[in-house]
Amino acid sequence: MDLLSKKVTQVSCGYHHSMALTSEGEVYAWGYNNCGQVGSGTTANQVAPRKVCNSLQNKLVVSITSGQTCSMAITDNGHVYGWGYNGSGQLGVGSTGNQLTPCRMVLLHSECVIQIVFGHSHTLGLTDQGVLYTWGTNAHGQLGIGNKSNQFSPVKVVTKERMVEIAACHSSHTSAAKSQSGQVYMWGLCRGQLVLVPHLTHFTCTDDVFACFSNPPVMWRILSVEHEDFLTVAESLKKEFDSEETSDLKFRVDGKDVYVHKAVLKIRCEHFRTMFQSYWNENTKEVIEIDQFSYPVYRAFLEYLYTDNVDLPPEDAIGLLDLATSYCENRLKKLCQHIIKRGITVDNAFLLLSAAVKYEAEDLEEFCFKFCVNHLTDVTQTSAFWQMDGLLLKDFILKAGKNGGFKN
Repeated sequence: MDLLSKKVTQVSCGYHHSMALTSEGEVYAWGYNNCGQVGSGTTANQVAPRKVCNSLQNKLVVSITSGQTCSMAITDNGHVYGWGYNGSGQLGVGSTGNQLTPCRMVLLHSECVIQIVFGHSHTLGLTDQGVLYTWGTNAHGQLGIGNKSNQFSPVKVVTKERMVEIAACHSSHTSAAKSQSGQVYMWGLCRGQLVLVPHLTHFTCTDDVFACFSNPPVMWRILSVEHEDFLTVAESLKKEFDSEETSDLKFRVDGKDVYVHKAVLKIRCEHFRTMFQSYWNENTKEVIEIDQFSYPVYRAFLEYLYTDNVDLPPEDAIGLLDLATSYCENRLKKLCQHIIKRGITVDNAFLLLSAAVKYEAEDLEEFCFKFCVNHLTDVTQTSAFWQMDGLLLKDFILKAGKNGGFKN
């Protein structure tokens, strides 16, 4: 077997065929070949790995990816080659004819492509400039171009941000992408709903899109458990949160210390950028006392500035919502509302409704109000109902009546 003497750097699998990329930039393929997906020039099955040549001869391939019954490769100069099944236009060559050998994509000649991913019958491509292209089947809006028309050639997806990662899966009509700022977008068939253009999510990882919104829930890429010494900027930042060894400032809340870095806080939060001015007392302090918020809430806020994530129960998220409102952190405010919505129960519904009214979170207020009306009998039996502010209770009863809460 030719591949035995090679160092393999990447493996990619379709439904019944597989590919391997060597350290020398050579592509090997094998398996079921009814549509030419192994790139041998025929439709004969290939039981052992053989080098994919033809138009890839003397080309240095840096990345490979497999669709259900098709394949693609990216060369070191950013050119894209595809072969195999093309009945839905997923090879992006301008037609729907199958390709038995690697065929270079025409409309991306002027672009340097760095990533390609296959969906069920559609394809996504990302350039080194962060521009996203899609092509193939679009019945579920999985191309993200605002309509459901199939595309046989790459079409640019309009996004406000530069993208750094794209994601799709063979068993799903869902697509996702992550921006340079860390925002995750999704579109296509999401829990039975058609999303025709990229929709901003609360996720920080594209894997979560497919775990939560794909049917069935799936992983879109191979999960590696191999330990790596290399840490990304985000991972390094997360690792240094509450590190006494590297910090230059600590907050003391309820007698407990949280170790932070002034530079990080100034970069991430306008409140701290203002606080740490040369003429403010806080700029010269090594310890800052906080008495407006509880330790769990303030620590969660500081950790959010390092990780973009919040891990709090709904009841504590109310306090963080208060902080986010005070510090004008609108994204954090949205995250808190999402946590509260996800954790609402009969027992805490009126507590959460009161908090939403207090902190002027209109979307959350409407959500909590509808929950209370839908479970009116149960929630009125809770202690939280009788502890509501008199004016708020009166307003709730009037609004509930108008919405049919007492029609029976």
